[in-house]
Amino acid sequence: MSGFIALVRRDLLLAWRRPADALGVLLFFALAAALFPLGVGPEPAMLQTIAPGVLWVTAVFSSMLSLNRLFAADHADGTLEQLLLSAEPLPLVVTAKALAHWLVSGLPLVLLAPLLGLLFGLPVEAIGVLVASLLLGTPVLGLTGAIGGALTLGLRGGGVLVSLLVLPLQVPVLVFGAGAVGAEPGGGVAAHLLLLGGLLAFSLVLAPWAAAMALRVALD
Repeated sequence: MSGFIALVRRDLLLAWRRPADALGVLLFFALAAALFPLGVGPEPAMLQTIAPGVLWVTAVFSSMLSLNRLFAADHADGTLEQLLLSAEPLPLVVTAKALAHWLVSGLPLVLLAPLLGLLFGLPVEAIGVLVASLLLGTPVLGLTGAIGGALTLGLRGGGVLVSLLVLPLQVPVLVFGAGAVGAEPGGGVAAHLLLLGGLLAFSLVLAPWAAAMALRVALD
């Protein structure tokens, strides 16, 4: 466990030295979502109708911006090979890097979401559901993205390939997340959140192993 915590701390320190990466993700999320009210007009009913889909789609695309850098820096300086030879199981290494990536890129989206929800005129209950759905869904986006980042490691144009590979895996998260926010109070919200929780549990079990296998293939 100490090795796991050390890996998370290391990645957080590296991210702190490169704040532009995290700020780019956050600014894209904010600006992309804020443009929709300007484009469709200030009609409150329309904004509340499109808000769940808009906020979740922008969250999905924002999370993709940094996926190609999840393993690239460690691969470039040889750290990844050293981690492969270390005593820590590679799936645990992948989980640590995915956690650090979520803390840097996913958690800020969750914290910003209430402000964007107010911009779309969402009621307080819907904003609470939005935050809950993002808390459950954004880690899944990072875990599935780790698989794509591992599969495209070292390839030219990896950023585009990662998006093409992981987008089909992230569609269920988008559907259930937007569905939870758009559902009537008490009318399916809990079911959508439970499905997101199931996806998170499924991803926590399988995604680190799949990404570890892809990394071994890429480094052989």
